[in-house]
Amino acid sequence: MELSVFNIKGEDTGKKVVLDDSIFAIEPNDHAIYLDVKLYMANQRQGTHKSKERSELSGSTRKLIRQKGGGGARRGDINSPLLNGGARVFGPRPRSYSFKLNKKLKALARRSALSYKARNNEIIVVEDFSFEAPKTKAFKAISTALKVGEKKVLYVLPEMDTNV
Repeated sequence: MELSVFNIKGEDTGKKVVLDDSIFAIEPNDHAIYLDVKLYMANQRQGTHKSKERSELSGSTRKLIRQKGGGGARRGDINSPLLNGGARVFGPRPRSYSFKLNKKLKALARRSALSYKARNNEIIVVEDFSFEAPKTKAFKAISTALKVGEKKVLYVLPEMDTNV
């Protein structure tokens, strides 16, 4: 697959870039992408939720009513989950939601996402993407010239550039 190279003004330079078919032209695997997104979302969760159980509530452990003869159900202490204001049975506990994905599956998910982008012509190659000073106005002008101003965009650079 070939892509045209643009300059920062959004004009075609006449140059072409050939994309590697082993990355950009594979049959995308939707399930691999789903698992990778699920992993990312799971890693964003804090997992610090907690509710109190019987032993953690403040309240007497005195038996409220006699065991037999009252005509009602058996009752223990005031912290019983059966009573209003009592503890929670099997409430949430702090835990980690993260899980492991194999390296090859992660790589397949990334290749699949890039293949979808290449298939929909959503990849733009720009030559000499640099600024003299870190100005938002200049960055916005380039985004507008490339017609990507209102979309979510990922910029991939060959090396670290503090101005960009």
